Amino acid sequence: MRAGSLNVAAAAAIAFAGLSSAANITEWKSQSIYQVMIDRFARTDGSTTATCEPYLFCNGSWTGLINNLDYIQNMGFTAVQISPVVKNMEGETAVGEAYHGYWTQDDYAINEHFGTADDLKNLAAELHKRNMLLMVDVVVNNFAQAFNNIVPPKVDYSVFNPFNDEKYFHPYCNVTEWDNATNYQDCWLYPYGVALADVDTNSPTVVTMMQTWIKELVSNYSIDGLRIDAAKHVNDAFLPQFVEASGVFAFGEVLTGVVTDMCRYQTLNLLPGMPNYLEYYPLNSAFNGGSMTDIANMRNEAATGCNDTFALGTFVENHDMPRFASVNPDMALAKNAMTYVILNDGIPTVYQGQEQHFSGNGTPFNREPLWTSGYNTSAPLYVYAATLNKLRNNAIKLGGSSYVETPSDQLFVDVNHLCLKKGPYGSQVVYCINNKSSNGPSYTMSIGGFQPGDNVVEALGCTTSTADATGNVTMYMGAGEPKVYVTAKMIAGTGLCNTTTVAGPIKKSAAASLQGMAGGVLMAVVIGLATLFLA
Repeated sequence: MRAGSLNVAAAAAIAFAGLSSAANITEWKSQSIYQVMIDRFARTDGSTTATCEPYLFCNGSWTGLINNLDYIQNMGFTAVQISPVVKNMEGETAVGEAYHGYWTQDDYAINEHFGTADDLKNLAAELHKRNMLLMVDVVVNNFAQAFNNIVPPKVDYSVFNPFNDEKYFHPYCNVTEWDNATNYQDCWLYPYGVALADVDTNSPTVVTMMQTWIKELVSNYSIDGLRIDAAKHVNDAFLPQFVEASGVFAFGEVLTGVVTDMCRYQTLNLLPGMPNYLEYYPLNSAFNGGSMTDIANMRNEAATGCNDTFALGTFVENHDMPRFASVNPDMALAKNAMTYVILNDGIPTVYQGQEQHFSGNGTPFNREPLWTSGYNTSAPLYVYAATLNKLRNNAIKLGGSSYVETPSDQLFVDVNHLCLKKGPYGSQVVYCINNKSSNGPSYTMSIGGFQPGDNVVEALGCTTSTADATGNVTMYMGAGEPKVYVTAKMIAGTGLCNTTTVAGPIKKSAAASLQGMAGGVLMAVVIGLATLFLA
């Protein structure tokens, strides 16, 4: 722990609770986030055929995103997270160009590769017209410059803005001790091809300059939330002051699967929220030879160790990690993963292309241009995401904060199944995920969560049943498909399942589910050196 962390903890707790009313922590808990990598989402002219090299700019833009917001909103997402927006270093390096937006050079200039300042303002305005929120990724840990791989790096600090002097940066040392806070917070992240000069966030002058910048950025572009890149590599005391200055909710990236390492950022009030890496690892493992009990155990550990798991972002894919389908292309498994992401406690976060079952492995191949999918709104996972988001959004409408801030009840867990009930009676969603795959057998399960005699609809297959005298429903399982149950009253008027059939055994002919896009080889779910470097 760094000196100064506890000194700001109490103040930070008050500050986080009082973030701007337009985008406070309570409102963010009810959102469903779609993560966009601007360069790879949509081009201004709508073109889809020009060559796109994985390490180079593909020319996606903010205007391209504006023109395709229907694609996101029609999936039921209520917030969009975008790549960093400030000016990056130019030129091709040994690891490509700064298409991703994480190689900051000038905090006070907009990234012209993505558009103009007016384009960014228009994006925020269009989202707000749709009652959607804008989350922007920000880089506070480092500034970037091309590097010839001779250490120590020769950096021309004068080109950085506003930190245009070596005095604003830590002296060069390479991060080598990932369990030593002094090392991973003060040293430079992996230097190859690009030198990532580590900002001295211990400096009061730097803290003040960062606060001034983020206030202006949030105000100028009507930003509702932040994702703080590499938050683990920044001095502890800096984080709550930075979030408070921004006036909006923030996810801070703390890449660890260890409860004590991640939860301390909440227990010490350093960050209000984080992407949920604690569940990311057992979730991916459970669908690839592991056990669903590992997810259940981690849920319990996280709920005990963290202050507020409802402010964590559930995900199985992001721009730093191999695609889910790169490890296993089975469509039924992908549907189960999507079901958990959207219906879990916390804030659902889906990375562009996940809904199209993209299968890129490590960086940059997990950053495929979305336009190669043709923005297919009939894709199985697109349809699933739309259904699940509609259910969740309706449950929040009916249950309010009690839906998003009440822990799910665990109804059943074993190696192959995890069944949960989310929300109070009347707005509850009961769901079971499994890891049996598309070749899974047909069988039945009896799961509770309802009251005797309730008329119940399985919302993914639109079948109906009646809860028995114990409040249990017979689930007809098969082909590895997840199941999601709500009361008929709860689903009425949503446009879902207007036509239903009575639930019954799944026929053998239905056992083969779509396998998704071609290919996919078994890849280790690890972060390559380049991934750490590119952020």
